Amino acid sequence: MNQVFLSLGTNLGDRRRNLQEAVACLRAAMTVTAVSPVYETAPWGDTDQPDFFNICLAAETGQTSQELLQFLKRTETELGREKSRRWGPRLIDIDILAYGDRVIREKNLMIPHSRMAERTFVLAPLADIAPEWVHPITGKSVVQMLTAVYRTEVHRLTELLFEEVEIGRLEK
Repeated sequence: MNQVFLSLGTNLGDRRRNLQEAVACLRAAMTVTAVSPVYETAPWGDTDQPDFFNICLAAETGQTSQELLQFLKRTETELGREKSRRWGPRLIDIDILAYGDRVIREKNLMIPHSRMAERTFVLAPLADIAPEWVHPITGKSVVQMLTAVYRTEVHRLTELLFEEVEIGRLEK
């Protein structure tokens, strides 16, 4: 089994429901071990669109990195995601942030995610579930990367999206 960290975001429709449905699909295919609280964040890149809800989750999977990528793309499509402009609005977006401690550089897949270290909307929820995870290229922990990045508008929502015990930090 491989530990993976995924980032999920949505800014169209019922954002809470979009995340809940995505996590339910992921749970059907892998063992989800932690889910972060929800963060409401300003759009990144293309800023003329609604704010996003973002979460991160940790999971264990037997899928290869390419199998996982294909599964996530199918899941996005099944949940209603349609192609749009780069960094545009989306019903659901699921990115692989990390796949164990592996560094993968392929035409269609870059792991660790190539821009995770500059995105507060990824690092803030990831810090809730894996603050000590170390980026295999930079050698920096999630907390160190979060401290170094410019703080865009990110607001942790106080109400829980997921009622289960796994919310919060991973057990060591």
